[in-house]
Amino acid sequence: MPAPPPVDPDLHATTQSAQHAGCLVCGAGNRAGLRLQFVPTGEGGVATRFTGGPSLEGYPGLLHGGIISTLVDGAMTNCLFARGVTAVTAELNVRYLEGVPIGREVEIAADCLRARGHLFVLQAEIRLDGRAVVRATGKFIDRSRQNPAN
Repeated sequence: MPAPPPVDPDLHATTQSAQHAGCLVCGAGNRAGLRLQFVPTGEGGVATRFTGGPSLEGYPGLLHGGIISTLVDGAMTNCLFARGVTAVTAELNVRYLEGVPIGREVEIAADCLRARGHLFVLQAEIRLDGRAVVRATGKFIDRSRQNPAN
């Protein structure tokens, strides 16, 4: 697969606000959402910082696994926004290496590995104190190819 298109900070901001204002993860228009602000990195990806509170707890003291998968999915989506691409998740694989504690700041980062036509392959990590505690990969399909019945 060929290399993905380059990251553009202006494209990220305009694509995210126009296409995802109500998103649970990053939408400024979702009053109940997390409102994370992903920033393009020098390496061609995006990153943000996040501290989960007790309302997002699964087991005592740990972030709920569904919230974790939502965070990495959101990071990968924002990585595509930085390329002016709006796409839907076709496949998401999450490896939980350690529990993610609530009340501790983590870094969430994503990179686009490759692109081929309307298919994009991405990876994401959640890092605590510099070490990966969650790793994820995902395949995304450009929204113009999305099944209209979905």
